[in-house]
Amino acid sequence: MAKFDRYMLSQLLVLFGFFALVLVAIFWINRAVVLFDRLIGDGQNAIVFLEFTALGLPSLIATVLPIATFAAAVYVTNRMTSDSELTVLQATGSSPWRLARPVLVFGLCIAIALTVLSHFLVPMAQAQLKEREQEIAQNVTARLLTEGTFLHPTRHLTFYTRVIDTDGVLRDVFISDRRNPDQGIIYTAAEAYLLRNDEGTTLIMVDGLAQRLEQDGQLLATAKFADFSFDISSLVRSEAIETLNIRNTTTPALLANRDSIITQSDSSAGELAEELHSRIAGPLFCIIAALVGFSTLLIGGFSRFGVWREIVLSFGLLILLDGTRGTLAGQVTDNAALWPVLYLPTIVGAIIISAMLWHASNPGWRSRLIRRKAAA
Repeated sequence: MAKFDRYMLSQLLVLFGFFALVLVAIFWINRAVVLFDRLIGDGQNAIVFLEFTALGLPSLIATVLPIATFAAAVYVTNRMTSDSELTVLQATGSSPWRLARPVLVFGLCIAIALTVLSHFLVPMAQAQLKEREQEIAQNVTARLLTEGTFLHPTRHLTFYTRVIDTDGVLRDVFISDRRNPDQGIIYTAAEAYLLRNDEGTTLIMVDGLAQRLEQDGQLLATAKFADFSFDISSLVRSEAIETLNIRNTTTPALLANRDSIITQSDSSAGELAEELHSRIAGPLFCIIAALVGFSTLLIGGFSRFGVWREIVLSFGLLILLDGTRGTLAGQVTDNAALWPVLYLPTIVGAIIISAMLWHASNPGWRSRLIRRKAAA
């Protein structure tokens, strides 16, 4: 690799690392605020929050990689154009195709990294994340043992306990059960205990009062009890999360057990085809993103007023190509036979890049064409 290639590639990688770090931090903060509020509100500790954050990072990194790749290519090309470095190289005989070589290598490096993420790390992290979410959803103790706070395990159930003793006894318990639309029941008890066994989870309330309000006629019935058992196993089952999902399965596993995974995950052949080919088309699009940023700025040449118009044009092209990917994904989901269209944005992007590099290599082609027409 020539010195220029190493120099430009090092600049691209450094700026890529910077932009990726900034974008990951921005997206992470937005997600972390919501995640922190949900987990801590459910009675989880900071260790669980950090675990969930770490498991969500691969997906987050995979999302920002194409953006960081494009931003690094645009920034480095703009700086080298402003410093006349690219102008000098072109004046010494380096063609735009030759100048694009380190950008192509840079795009390939990012594509390889995104390939590993898409095919292995992201599905594995998502599968582990869903498993932990299911464990927490089934952990009723963690959801209910939060003293002094009105909790809502489900939409129509409210739970409150004033204090929890060191031995696990719940003092001054309040439960509002509104799952039956015809009647609402309120339970209050001096103390309660959580019992879990193989058959389910039960809340044993001692020395309490049950108040039942019939909606028809607004009749209120009350009953005191010495002890009463409240089965909360249904709450656990209602919040169970399906762990088998095509997005949480690595690519080798999808290819080896395609039919069984479609059946077990209740997915269609189109959804499976879209997921598999998106994992391939996504890394390829990183190469296009890098070359679009480079070639669009290259055709602008050197200008004292900068290349802001070319930057806007390159950004518009990237948005157009990336938006097309989302539209085509829906078509493949409906019809698995249309999977080749997922590569259409990459192919169209490659054609546009080739046209721009050819234009930069032949700057006088318009005037020559006009002269030929005039001579004819």
